[in-house]
Amino acid sequence: MTRLGLTLALSLAAVSLNAHAVGRLADVEIVDRTTGATLETHYYRGEYWVAGTPGGRYTISIRNRLRERLLAVTAVDGVNVISGDTAGWQQTGYVFAPLQGYEISGWRKSDRDVATFEFTAAPNSYAERTGRPANVGVIGVALFRERPPAPAPAAAMPAPSAAADASARQTEPSASGASRSKALEADAGNAVGRLVAPQAKLGTGHGEREASYVEHTDFDRASERPTEVIRIRYDSAANLVATGVIRQRPPLPPLPPRPNAFPDSAGGYVPDPPGYSASGLR
Repeated sequence: MTRLGLTLALSLAAVSLNAHAVGRLADVEIVDRTTGATLETHYYRGEYWVAGTPGGRYTISIRNRLRERLLAVTAVDGVNVISGDTAGWQQTGYVFAPLQGYEISGWRKSDRDVATFEFTAAPNSYAERTGRPANVGVIGVALFRERPPAPAPAAAMPAPSAAADASARQTEPSASGASRSKALEADAGNAVGRLVAPQAKLGTGHGEREASYVEHTDFDRASERPTEVIRIRYDSAANLVATGVIRQRPPLPPLPPRPNAFPDSAGGYVPDPPGYSASGLR
């Protein structure tokens, strides 16, 4: 099944492997653009979560682990990040070259720019502002492997050009042409002993425009359904603590005064006895 895809016209530069990455075919991480740090991933009740900072910008970092091309259909808050449609597996995505890493930094506006992802109160999120509030608070990546090319016929014939095939295929955005710019909806009733007051639920806003270049490429999916679906939920740290996703340790009690193992040790040498002088006893 061939779909339109975007190729990321930039780096095969490796995205560093991190303990917080999620995925088998690809490593998926959420990166804070202010600090450049990967957000810590918390595993809770069968799901992955990250804590976002209200007002903070972020990227979805994906690194293809395979030595073959991979299609990543990517969604934020239930919305396809390329087309803006309510997300579905059959839609367009980014095509990654073998071992390629790339950071998706925003909602694609054209082949040349995106509107940055930024954490914001759910009512200000792009999904809610476009009438789709049901899935705010989740980042999804559906990964497809590519169908191997058909074996060449015994008699050597010229292969059809990519241009000739283009009319019969759709193309996907690929991970080879963009500028590089550096995941809660938990049931509050399950929270026990709230240590932090919960905040408004986070969503992802439609931020400022910035340059991000892509090209179009063909990608023939090996299957109708994705080989792997990666799902990362997100909310503020306060909400994750309040709902038990992040376990906050109570403060440690103060230590008692330190005892002295040798309280009478003043140091020095043997003192003189009473009445002693250098010339002898008096």
